[in-house]
Amino acid sequence: MTHATFYIIDDKQVEADSDYQLHFACHQAALSYKQGQKVYLLAGSKEQAEQIDEYLWQQEPDNFVPHNLIGEGPRGGSPVEIGWPGLRHSGRRGILINLSQEAPNFAVTFSQVVDFVPCDEKLKQLARERYKAYRLAGIQLQTATAPETP
Repeated sequence: MTHATFYIIDDKQVEADSDYQLHFACHQAALSYKQGQKVYLLAGSKEQAEQIDEYLWQQEPDNFVPHNLIGEGPRGGSPVEIGWPGLRHSGRRGILINLSQEAPNFAVTFSQVVDFVPCDEKLKQLARERYKAYRLAGIQLQTATAPETP
């Protein structure tokens, strides 16, 4: 059964880091990789996917996370694969980190989903819609407060 965690992001986190959600998603991907999990990080757009790719390349060597954009890297992808809506990930992965504004219809193929509830009201409403979509798909849901720093 798939389990999803929605991390609630508050104004203070966004004030301290305007890209907090993206950085937190990358941090979650790194933690999952260190635990031996394969991750699919679904960006909201190709541009955001490229921004995530660049951010991960800029990490210190001790914190490096093997990753690639869909269509690049080894066959079957690296431990962390980055995609955007309209593409298909390269294979069975345990964790989906969703930064897109919609609930992907393939979320149930993952054992764990990470999603976010931003503080912006419009984006918060989109998160509620994703929550409902996951629930309708039979995914077990929980919420958690995002940490102050990723």
